[in-house]
Amino acid sequence: MIQPARLLEPQEDLADQIRAVLDQDPVANCFLYSRLAPLLENPWDPDQSLSNLLGGDVWLYEEDGKLESLCYVGANLVPTAASDAAIESFAMRAKRSGKHSSSLLGPKETVLALWERLEESWGPARAVRENQPLLMIDHPANVTGDPLVRKVELGELTPFFTASVAMFIEELGVTPIGADGGALYQLKVAELILAGFAFARFDGREVIFKCEIGALSPDACQIQGVWTKPTWRGQGIGTHGLAAAVDLALGFAPKVCLYVNDFNTAARRSYDKIGFREVGAFASVLF
Repeated sequence: MIQPARLLEPQEDLADQIRAVLDQDPVANCFLYSRLAPLLENPWDPDQSLSNLLGGDVWLYEEDGKLESLCYVGANLVPTAASDAAIESFAMRAKRSGKHSSSLLGPKETVLALWERLEESWGPARAVRENQPLLMIDHPANVTGDPLVRKVELGELTPFFTASVAMFIEELGVTPIGADGGALYQLKVAELILAGFAFARFDGREVIFKCEIGALSPDACQIQGVWTKPTWRGQGIGTHGLAAAVDLALGFAPKVCLYVNDFNTAARRSYDKIGFREVGAFASVLF
């Protein structure tokens, strides 16, 4: 009989067990570590809502009282270290709770197996990206970084936000601007800038290359939102821009990772030149 997944409760001190699960693949679990950092790096008030603290819930799958796997459930549903039994357990809970996340993402085999069980109740998906190579670099870039790429300043929020919206629409096919007129998304972009995680090259006040660190753990940081303005493409702006960003990101963590759609051959060539190597594969289901 499959052990049902359960909700992590505020009064539980499972930081060591959670960290042990994430440490099975520190690069692939960089995003999860960043979301769970408030539990792993600081004591927390058991009276505080974990959902508010983490921006989502955490489902636990245990066997014989030992934590075997977990699943973060927020804007994204992200499982990790999931055996067949854990996948079945998470699927059962997801069916009961209903679809509230905008995507399902994580290690390829786990995500696709979970989606197979959820498609009938959660589908249809807007897109299923079945193979997204997970790439990692742990040394300075193999190509010269663009010296004009630098950290973005808060006073440059407006042009960086504009570029971020353009990247989001191009990558995901939907706009991040909701009923609030983009206020929430702009706040997230501003937080990245304030943390020193946003990198860009400007032409005057216009962003022509951008990316940012979207997740940070002691072992790795994950780059996201890599984008070159369309009229500037084909000139090496993206390759040398990302090389500069990699060198900046290595100041935050010893490894830099990202995942890319397998059909994006131009990006793959660029990442190969920079020195990224494939260390795994993700999959994403977009709703």
